[in-house]
Parts: sequence; structure tokens; C-alpha cells
Amino acid sequence: MAIDVPLDLGANTLKGTDLSTSPYGEGTLPEGIRSRMIQGVNGLDVHVLEAGYEASGRPLALLLHGFPDLAYGWRHLMPLLADAGYHVVAPDQRGFGRTTGWVNAYDTSLAPFSLLNMTRDALALVAALGHRRTAMLVGHDFGSPVAAYCALIRPDVFPSVVLMSAPFPGPPAFAFDTARGEVSAAPAAHANRDLAAALAALDPPRGHYQQHLSAREANESMWHPPQGLHAFMRAFFHVKSADWPGNRPRPLKEPSAAEFAAMPTYYVMERGRTMPETVAPFAPSPAEILACRWLTETELGVYAREYARTGFQGALQAYRVFADPELNAELRLFSGRTLDVASLFVGGSRDWGPYAAPGALDAMRTHATTRLLGVEMIDGAGHWIQQEQPARLAAVLLAFMREAGRGEP
Repeated sequence: MAIDVPLDLGANTLKGTDLSTSPYGEGTLPEGIRSRMIQGVNGLDVHVLEAGYEASGRPLALLLHGFPDLAYGWRHLMPLLADAGYHVVAPDQRGFGRTTGWVNAYDTSLAPFSLLNMTRDALALVAALGHRRTAMLVGHDFGSPVAAYCALIRPDVFPSVVLMSAPFPGPPAFAFDTARGEVSAAPAAHANRDLAAALAALDPPRGHYQQHLSAREANESMWHPPQGLHAFMRAFFHVKSADWPGNRPRPLKEPSAAEFAAMPTYYVMERGRTMPETVAPFAPSPAEILACRWLTETELGVYAREYARTGFQGALQAYRVFADPELNAELRLFSGRTLDVASLFVGGSRDWGPYAAPGALDAMRTHATTRLLGVEMIDGAGHWIQQEQPARLAAVLLAFMREAGRGEP
């Protein structure tokens, strides 16, 4: 059942919060996009933004955001896809924004935030919306592995997939041909510990951002940063965009400390510094802020208000899932499986994301997928492709749909 917002947001709502004082987006949503809640979706009440909903029978385009984004991050793209004939839906994923039904705490089970359960969230949402399948599935950043597992596990429901910023190297695999004792492989946990030690030994000592964001202290440091939440988020969005001249990405040769150290400090952080402290020196000037048309101060205020209300812990659970041995072990159920639906990878030409996991993009090209129709790097975009270059992204997505044989509506 779907009903209009606002609603009581339940377990992840801060006391004293009143969501009824103004419409979602503070008047910044483009015409034709509505905000609503959909109840009973794999244990969640899911907040979605929706476009192209006026006419029934339209094919579904499902857009899954990453960190620290929200459904709101797709606002520039959604009208373009709706104009092309799609029913476009962007949810706040589990742990984010106005979606409720998850526990907002560090000391809680991570199982509900596992990739398999997030896949169930997407599957349940498609059904709740009255669709049997998606025509277009797009995942950005953390939404990328969720979308990849959707297409890997249920290709009948998700017959094509677009992965943005984060390549899919395939599911974790069991070691092969070890019965004769001729093959040995260090567990991933050992490799991660070795890399962490090597990064800590650099001068100055460094640490991987995923390790930092998995720590108990990360939520508080980001929620109440010294420069204020709005200023922190402005610097974070800026430094990962094409607007920051320091982004000159290149493939990493290997997962070594020396190679990782070439990345900006928002990926490989100086030890002892929080994320707000890391990005503060790169905050944009007032003139740069005024020139940023893809994320105005009013639009940034939507993000700041949502995270001021919820904090970051729900959004940060994904990083803890990546490091959880049990939750990674369950993915080995799909050991050896390839992504066999029509697929596309999209990155920004000024985004380090495609190279953050050395070898992942090459794995996508060579063996993780069997119907990869292309790798597109969009000029003028950093990490926030759908906000920085929505028109170019829409053109790429619609061309992919035509090539994939699913056509445009």
C-alpha cells in the first residue's frame, strides 16, 4: 500500500523531529517528481521519489543510490527518463533517509544490511510497485553491488543492469583445485590486515577510508563535525566531484600501500584524522559554491537536514558489512557465477571510484560478466555522475537500453 508522506518514521527517527512542516525537498524537486512512502517492503516502509507515474503500463526504471547519497541524488536524471517513457523510482535504501524499519545503532545485527537482504529489498519493492520486472536497473556507488547481485540472482526480474562508479568483480569464490595441496590462497581477511599494516607504516601513516568508516566513532565525527554538518557535506561533495582539480584518477597497478597512497586522502586517509578533518582543507570557496549549479546551497540543505535528523550510522553499516566474514561467506553461495544479463559500466572521467578496487574493472571486462556492452567514462563528471552530468548520463542509459534489445518505451 502506498500513501503520501509525511509519516511517523519509527525506529530511525530522532525525537522531536517534525517532517510535516514542509514538503520533501524544500521546493527543489523538479516538476513531475513526487515523494511518497510504500509500506511493508521486506520489513521496511520505503521512502521513494517517483516520476512518470501518471500513466499505467510504463516499464520500470529502478535507481539505487550509494553513500552518502539519498533518493534525492537522482532528481536531475529522473525527469529525463520519465520523458523517455519510463516509470522511474528511486528509493532511500535501507539505513538512509526517510526509509524506516531498520535499527539505528552501532550495536545491532548487521544481517539486515547484508547485500543479500538489500537485494531482497529491491525485489520486494518491484513487487510492491506492481511490476513483474524492471526494464532498467541502475546502481551507483554502494547501490552498484546491490544492483549487481539483483541481476546475478534474479535475472528474470532484473534482465539488464547499469553499474556506476563501483565495478563488479564477481562474487567471492571458493579456492579451486586445492584437494591435492597444490594451490594455496591467503584469505581475504589476511590480505586486508596486511594492507592495513602497510598503509600504517607509510610516512605519514595512512588508513583506508572503508576501515575508518567502519569504526564506532565515524558516525559521531560526521554527524557533529567541527565545521558544521552543512559545510562538511559541501566539502565532501566538492572534493569527490569534477569541480575539484585534484581528481586525476588512473588505474592502480596492484593493491599495494604504495599504489593506494597515490589516491586522494578522502580514499586513503591520514591516520588519526576524521573524514570532516580530511576534507576541510579542500572546501570550495564562496565563488565555487555559487558556481555549482548541480548542487545549490538549497539542494545541499536537503541532505544536511536529512542527515541532521538521522545521523550517518545506518548509511555506514554497509562498510561494516564489507568487513564481516560471515556476511561475505554467504555470498560464496554464488561462487563461480557470472553476471549474464546485458550490462554496462559508467564512471566519471574525474572519479577515482572505478579504480578504488584494483583489478575490479578489468575483472568485469574479462570474466565477471558475459554480456558487458560497454564501459563509458563521462566527461565533466566526478563521483556524482547523475547530479553533475544528468543529460549525458540519460543519453548513455537510453542508448544502452536500445543496444541491449529492450528498446525505449
